[in-house]
Amino acid sequence: MNYRFLIYISHTYALPIGAPLQKEILRQGHEVKWFSELEPPKTFFPEQGTLINDVAGLIDYEPHIVLTITNEVADFISGLKVQVFHGFLAKKRPSKKHLFSEFNIRGYFDLYCTQGPSTTSVFKKLEEKYKHFKVVETGWSKVDPLFPIKDEKEGTKPTIMIASTFTERLSLAYNDNVFEEIKRLSETGEFTFKMVLHPKIPSHIVDKWKSLENKNFTFYDTTDLIPIFKKCDVLFADTTSTIQEFLLQKKPVVAFNHTFLYDYLINVHEVEHIESALKQSLNPSTILLANIEKFILDLHPYNDGKSSERVIKASIEVLHQDNSQLKNKPLNLIRKFKLRKRLGYFTFKTYLQKYTIKKSV
Repeated sequence: MNYRFLIYISHTYALPIGAPLQKEILRQGHEVKWFSELEPPKTFFPEQGTLINDVAGLIDYEPHIVLTITNEVADFISGLKVQVFHGFLAKKRPSKKHLFSEFNIRGYFDLYCTQGPSTTSVFKKLEEKYKHFKVVETGWSKVDPLFPIKDEKEGTKPTIMIASTFTERLSLAYNDNVFEEIKRLSETGEFTFKMVLHPKIPSHIVDKWKSLENKNFTFYDTTDLIPIFKKCDVLFADTTSTIQEFLLQKKPVVAFNHTFLYDYLINVHEVEHIESALKQSLNPSTILLANIEKFILDLHPYNDGKSSERVIKASIEVLHQDNSQLKNKPLNLIRKFKLRKRLGYFTFKTYLQKYTIKKSV
């Protein structure tokens, strides 16, 4: 049977997560289109793929499977609603009701494709508690292009990648003292710096960091981070989930003012200690490397580059499974009203049961 897939996004950072999924869907001979709730990602089409421009087209497409790279999805369209996730379990801060906010169950999804034991273990407990969705561990599509790991470093200088989250109180990008220290270090010529910032960071902050560009500092306006990962020895970051992605290469991370003192990070809290921490990271201890290995096995133990393939397989299998044992998804009237208002489309239709179709014989 040929299936119609929809990749459902809101922000540009979802593009490199959806691209490996699209590649695998097309490889298997199925159909795939995209839909974006917000405008910025739309500028990347048609180069990225086929974009559905409005809700009417979304409904007419009648997808069998909706791969969602955002926290909410239009509940009134057809298809098995699959949560692919827009980031790793970053563990930035606990929420009031959950251990971490990544485990917030909003009632939209039929299937959660988890990335590794650290997410699967919790979502399996939530699956048993709520009983209206399935959980399958698949790995994460975004990191498929990272494997097999290859060193693509340019030049002989130590190369430091800098990345930052968008939440101001957690972000190094807003810190003037960090800015001045990176400026100083880039002018010494001892390091090469490659920087990216979260797409939600205000333009005046982005422009400030862009002003540092010199032969030792390059700013990248992109959400496709893997090519940069491969060229860098170390990541300097704050609480951004880029940390987890970078660590999959088994390369060290220097974390500035992280909320938690994880043993797989080199933690630094004072600007004057950044330089020494970077130098330490270039000669990491065996204990640090062992802690990174342990962390990877819990976060994302798949290094075969086939997570997208597992997501597609799991989605198709769950699409055809009997749903009689599952409860209906919650009504969530307020949340769904807000979603309809955001999309400018009002309807009473909603899919409360897991979307299921009989498999062709």
